Amino acid sequence: MNGEPMQTLRHTDVPHYPQWGSPDWVRRIVEDDADPCDDPAWQRSGFTEPERYRFWAKRLCGLTCLESTLDFWGVAHAPRAALLDDALRHDVYRMRHDGGVDGLIYRPFAGWTKHVFGLDVEVLTETGIEEIASQIDADTLVIVSVSPEIRYPERPNARQGGHLILAARPRSRRRVVFTIRPAWRRIRRMRICRSIR
Repeated sequence: MNGEPMQTLRHTDVPHYPQWGSPDWVRRIVEDDADPCDDPAWQRSGFTEPERYRFWAKRLCGLTCLESTLDFWGVAHAPRAALLDDALRHDVYRMRHDGGVDGLIYRPFAGWTKHVFGLDVEVLTETGIEEIASQIDADTLVIVSVSPEIRYPERPNARQGGHLILAARPRSRRRVVFTIRPAWRRIRRMRICRSIR
């Protein structure tokens, strides 16, 4: 430290959106295999076709993080279904011949969000949690790739990556507060920086 007092930076009022229509349905969909279209709010994100929604909703954690980021910064955007269509045109997601999906693919995502929304996106890999926390400032939000098992902190994480979450600055720069297992120390993430114009 250079002797200057540490400033506590926190993002307040960052909206948190579920991947699915309503927060009340997340547990039922994820843990009980409920049909996402049974959620009365499934069309809230702009989807109109049930099969398309069923296929994509579980794959859109990254676009959900993007929506939260854009809304936090007051950047206008289309509903999630239209964001998906544009992301597909920019190779942010790629359909495979076996019917699966590759994505969210970080570098095309960075180019797309720069072009469409004016965001500066820096892709970093194998970054420690302390470094991630140190990079969140007033104009920076971070999307972190975590194990989908993060929802169960009492269980060991068998996998690394596969689910994207939006991280915000912890309450103290000296203390990193995350609800994670110690095995989750090295992770892949994207740093999304708001452009200053």
